Amino acid sequence: VQLVESGGGLVEPGGSLRLSCAASGFTFSNYHMRWYRQAPGKGRDLVAFISSTGGSTNYADSVKGRFTISRDNAKNTLYLQMNSLKPEDTAVYYCNAMGSGTYWGQGTQVTVSS
Repeated sequence: VQLVESGGGLVEPGGSLRLSCAASGFTFSNYHMRWYRQAPGKGRDLVAFISSTGGSTNYADSVKGRFTISRDNAKNTLYLQMNSLKPEDTAVYYCNAMGSGTYWGQGTQVTVSS
């Protein structure tokens, strides 16, 4: 089982990034998926949720209206479109799969700074 995040980097405040999470080794379309983030010195917080079919999504209040979670079950890939980024969005972002098992990616660093 593998979850591999990509797309992180350094961006100025107000900018955008799109994170991807490529899944393999399990039936991606059977799993609800989540994005979490962990800022330095803090715990891991839930950012967004998407159901296995993509028909249901939820967001943390701090990112509502700015972030969009989506998935492509044909490509076994999860996405997080992040717009209007703020310095407080700086964190390592992790994708998570929850179904008959629970799996985590290794994380991708997002830094929002001028």
